[in-house]
Amino acid sequence: MWLKPSGELKLAFGLASRTGRRPDNQDFVAAYAATPDERVTHGAAAMLADGVGGAKGGRISAELACRSFVEAYYSQPATLGVAVAAERALSGFNRWLHGMAASDPAMAGAATTFSALVLRDRFAHVLHVGDSRIWRLREETLVRLTTDHAVARPEQSHILYRAVGLEPTVRLDYAIRALEPHDRFLITSDGVHGAVSEAVLEDLARRRGPPDRDAEAIVEAALSLGSADNASAVVIDVVALPDPDHAGLAALAAGLPVLATPKAGETVDGFRLERELADGEHSKAFQAVSGDERFLLKFPKPQAVAEHIAREGFIRELLIGARVQSPYVAEVLQLPPDSQSRVYTVMPFYPGRTLEAVLKGAPMDYAAGVAVAAKLARGVSALHRMGVIHRDIKPENVQIGDHGEVRLLDLSAARIPGLDDPPGAETPGSQGYIAPELYNGEGGSEASDQFALGATLYRLFTGRFPFDDLQALQRPGFDSPADPIVLRGDMPAWLAYALRRAVQARPEDRFDDVTELLHVLEQGEAKAIPRLRPASLAERNPLLLWRLIALALGLALIASLIFR
Repeated sequence: MWLKPSGELKLAFGLASRTGRRPDNQDFVAAYAATPDERVTHGAAAMLADGVGGAKGGRISAELACRSFVEAYYSQPATLGVAVAAERALSGFNRWLHGMAASDPAMAGAATTFSALVLRDRFAHVLHVGDSRIWRLREETLVRLTTDHAVARPEQSHILYRAVGLEPTVRLDYAIRALEPHDRFLITSDGVHGAVSEAVLEDLARRRGPPDRDAEAIVEAALSLGSADNASAVVIDVVALPDPDHAGLAALAAGLPVLATPKAGETVDGFRLERELADGEHSKAFQAVSGDERFLLKFPKPQAVAEHIAREGFIRELLIGARVQSPYVAEVLQLPPDSQSRVYTVMPFYPGRTLEAVLKGAPMDYAAGVAVAAKLARGVSALHRMGVIHRDIKPENVQIGDHGEVRLLDLSAARIPGLDDPPGAETPGSQGYIAPELYNGEGGSEASDQFALGATLYRLFTGRFPFDDLQALQRPGFDSPADPIVLRGDMPAWLAYALRRAVQARPEDRFDDVTELLHVLEQGEAKAIPRLRPASLAERNPLLLWRLIALALGLALIASLIFR
């Protein structure tokens, strides 16, 4: 299953708690949906506490554990992260309760279990101490996410050995789980799971009714099956996931190693690598199969790129894949983190060839070439509308489908608003497609993408680069681009104009944006397009110019000898 973003985290909560056969209810259930800002910085929270102790101590312990946790957790700086902030929030109350249990007769022996979920971004943070339980229903399978902190005794049902207030320092279990759309989480007290079997609980969770109604049904089932304890349940439904953010994906990528590139025939996380598709400078791509579907898997080369840069490229491709939805930009799929064992990128497999491979064959006719150019410009424009700068446009990163589809590939070097390049990253782009301003330290812009697109289109239509030394030199010179009509005599004037303007050395001399270039590509034949200053003979054919000069000098010399 692929993780599909929707823009924001949407949750639904259901709570139920019944006294049952006990004289009073020492359970407490709570959910805090959080304000919009808090949901981004801290997440939403749901929790269940089952109090222990005589008199009213158990109920007080359970209720105050939940209330104090919410107040303290949302007061912690977001920079601490969920694990540290949650432990700090609960530790203060634990010290207070432990002291009260030792000094106040009314609170003697008071303690409480505490099981909570903090749902932030695309992750569930599991917090647990005691014998309440947290469960997850995914694809109709119920899995327990916590371990009971209790021991069974022959003469008693069980005895807690870890709980809030039981020790001077609370020992809180913590785990993080990736969310998927339609995940359902349950939190139950021992009054529920002590009476309801896991199979029955799974059937109840599968009903997928409103969370409050299903929580009530779980509690009612426990009481009808003879539970002698308080019965409480919390149901949380993940309705929709937010777009991934850099911090969340960085946490995910940090746990994935960058390993040596695999070979065709190997299997990685259930993907069988059928054949190698491309072996680039920084990565290697394979056609892979999983079940009945085919995919493209791209692995970084650890010998060619530093680990932190490989991880950053992986993160950027996932971020852009979530933000940009265009038929002209290759889709990037996000796997559930617990099913990915190393850094690699997954995309649907698109039958076809790269534009680089196409250019090695017969020249493309104008009709087909203009269609490809327009689709490619639409893809670049789609990125720019979302503030994304590709920074490595070239024929090798353009895929031509078997049915004429055009897709931009490889977003690992892309520039994203608010995100700096990783330390040690090289100047983005490939030799031959790098705009002049990038050699002066600029980080990339819409104008530099337009230059790379223009250089790509030069090769598409003429087989040449716009500047003779563009690929040969580390820092080429940029005078006036070669006239495309000289390179290909049958080229229409409007198309030559478009190509030359896109690769002007000064950014301000190029089109205002790629959308303007796209307009020329789509409307060029129908409208009179002005040419830039006509190229001089020196620009168009310097050899002919020198021959003419030599001829003129020779004629002048002959004339001077005759009329001497």
